[in-house]
Amino acid sequence: MKKWKIALIPGDGIGPEVVSEGVKVLKMIEELDPGLSFSFTEFPWGCEYYLNNGKMMDDDGIEQLKEFDAIYLGAVGYPGVPDHISLWDLLLKIRKEFDQYVNIRPIKLLNSELTPLKNEKEIDFLVIRENSEGEYAGAGDWLFKGKPEEVVLQTGVFSRKGTERIIRYAFEEARKQKKTLTSISKANALNYSMVFWDEVFDEVGREYPDVKTSSYLVDAASLYFVLQPERFEIVVTSNLFGDILTDLGAAITGGLGLAAGANINPEREFPSMFEPIHGSAPDIAGKGLANPLAAIWSVSQMMDYFGEEEWGSAILETMKELLSNKEVLTPDLGGSATTEQIGREFIRLLRSKSPCGITE
Repeated sequence: MKKWKIALIPGDGIGPEVVSEGVKVLKMIEELDPGLSFSFTEFPWGCEYYLNNGKMMDDDGIEQLKEFDAIYLGAVGYPGVPDHISLWDLLLKIRKEFDQYVNIRPIKLLNSELTPLKNEKEIDFLVIRENSEGEYAGAGDWLFKGKPEEVVLQTGVFSRKGTERIIRYAFEEARKQKKTLTSISKANALNYSMVFWDEVFDEVGREYPDVKTSSYLVDAASLYFVLQPERFEIVVTSNLFGDILTDLGAAITGGLGLAAGANINPEREFPSMFEPIHGSAPDIAGKGLANPLAAIWSVSQMMDYFGEEEWGSAILETMKELLSNKEVLTPDLGGSATTEQIGREFIRLLRSKSPCGITE
């Protein structure tokens, strides 16, 4: 039996509500699959913890998390706590300390009626985002603060190691899936970092002559995301560009309620982290209005990471069926169901798709 230890960080706002539904999916999988066992440990870290303790997580929080196989995060952020504190002192701290340098965000249209694009499009691609440095390295300075000559410097850091390893990861994924690879940068304006990025992409690409490649400036790529999303299969890009573009990807496939992300340490020296990419939505927290499907999609990514691809696929197929039936949907998708109702319906449908052949 495979035993997986999962750290739960439900976080803020709607985070606890959507994580709860994801955990129910994992428990159902454990119930149906005799070869799998999950154990859960919940941590109370987040903005409420910060307001009570002056910090987003325990001082030894990283050490506590090291013993787990995966981290399941709900959402971070709440009024009264500056966003740069909630982000840097929890989410980005975990990503950096555990060298989760690969961020994977699927951009997949599960139901053609969900896209705001007026013509039905084939939208099914994967964005691989550099997750450890670049524009989010936290490097810079604030000079002459409060004076007329005040200057702020925000420095993007692109190391040979960091740039090459994310690009190589993307090439390997494109080769494995037999798909095209698109690099997105901005070398015409960022004459150091993005010129370097493009050069490394070309260098690494020579080792993968079987992978068909293309390269776009980020502004052109944004246009093609909307007008011709079928151009893309595997995408690799920098930390900032990946962050922005995947929200655009969510917009054309149904919204942030259907957007999931995985923060991966490919070498598995440290735990990887799985999360819906939406925010904490404090305005609807506790009202049962939150869509849990993004959090459940991140469970699919977790199952893939555990090597249980059949369960990962079953979760996505269940999402397609639920969205097609339209009987139980949350308000953001045009329905009136609660978070718990959509979770219950999801589990009911998933039971019939058990890869183990057990439904009761």
